[in-house]
Amino acid sequence: MKTVKLGKTGPTTARIGLGCMGMSGMYGPSDREEAIATIHAALDAGMDLLDTGDFYGMGHNEMLIGEALKTVNRETLVISVKFGAQRDPAGAWLGYDARPQAVKTFVAYTLQRLGVDYIDIYRPARLDPNVPIEETIGAIADLIEAGYVRHVGLSEVGVETIRKAAAVHPIADLQIEYSLVSRGIEDRILPACRELGIGITAYGVLSRGLISGHWKPEATASSDFRRHSPRFQGENVEKNLALVEALSAVAEKKGMTTAQAAIAWVIAKGDDIVPIIGARRRERLEEAFGAVGQVLSEADVAEIEKAVPKNAAAGDRYAAAQMAMLDSEK
Repeated sequence: MKTVKLGKTGPTTARIGLGCMGMSGMYGPSDREEAIATIHAALDAGMDLLDTGDFYGMGHNEMLIGEALKTVNRETLVISVKFGAQRDPAGAWLGYDARPQAVKTFVAYTLQRLGVDYIDIYRPARLDPNVPIEETIGAIADLIEAGYVRHVGLSEVGVETIRKAAAVHPIADLQIEYSLVSRGIEDRILPACRELGIGITAYGVLSRGLISGHWKPEATASSDFRRHSPRFQGENVEKNLALVEALSAVAEKKGMTTAQAAIAWVIAKGDDIVPIIGARRRERLEEAFGAVGQVLSEADVAEIEKAVPKNAAAGDRYAAAQMAMLDSEK
C-alpha cells in the first residue's frame, strides 16, 4: 500500500487508516471477534494507522485494540489517540478536560489499556474552553520529552487555535471531519494547515455511513447515535439519500461502489490528507481497499462534485449541543 507522511514532522503512514470507534458500540452492538479480525486484516493488508479515543466505550476501545495487538510488532504501527472527553457511567457526555495534569493522567491509563510503551500521535479530542491550548500542547510536549508520546496532533479546532498550538510545538496532523458532504475545512482550515505543514487525518469520509450506499433507516439500532444526528432525521435524510443516489450513479459508471467513490474523492484531494475508515467488519474494509487503487482524473472529481455539490447536505454534522463545542465551526 502506498505510504504518505503526515505533515512536515509527522510519521509516515499508509494511504488510509482504520478508525476503531465503531467497534465499541457507538453505532449499536458490535462483534468483538469480528472487530479484532478486522484490525488484523487491516494490518495484514498494509494499513498501519489505528485511530482511537480513550473515551470510546469508556476505555473499551483501547482494551480491544490492546488485545488485538498482542501478536503484532509494535514498531510497525502508528497509534493515534484522542483524549479529554468526559463521560458518566451511563455514557452521557459531560464536557472536556485538557488541563496539563489531566493530560498526563489520561496517557498513563491509555498506555496501560493498550499495552504499549508510547503513543505515536496524542491529541485533545476538542478544545477545552477553560484551558489555553498552549498549556495542553505544552503538556504533550513534556510527554514527548519523557518518551511516552512521539507526535502532537489536534482535532476539530479552528485556524486561530491551530496557529497557537503550532507556536508551542510542531503539529503532525489535524484530525477533522472531511467528506463530500462535509467540506467546511476547504475555506480556511485546510489552507492554514498546508501553510504550516500540518497533515490532515480525515474522519467521517462516508458521513457515518450516510453516503456509503449501505445505510438503511430501518437497520439503525436504538443505541446508534445516528438516531440523534440531524443528517439522519426527517426531511434531511430524504434529501441526503437523494444525493447518495446521484453519487451511486456516477460511481457505477466508473466501476466503483458508492463508498469507494466517496473515499477515492477524499484521497484525490491531496497526499496530505489521509482518510480514516471506520470499518467494523472485514467486508467493509475490503471495499475501502478498493478505493485506494482508484485514480480519479480532474474530470472524475468534477463529475462526483456535480453529483454532490458543496454545501448540498441537509442538516448539521452533529446535534446542536455538540456543534457548539466545535472550535472548528467558529
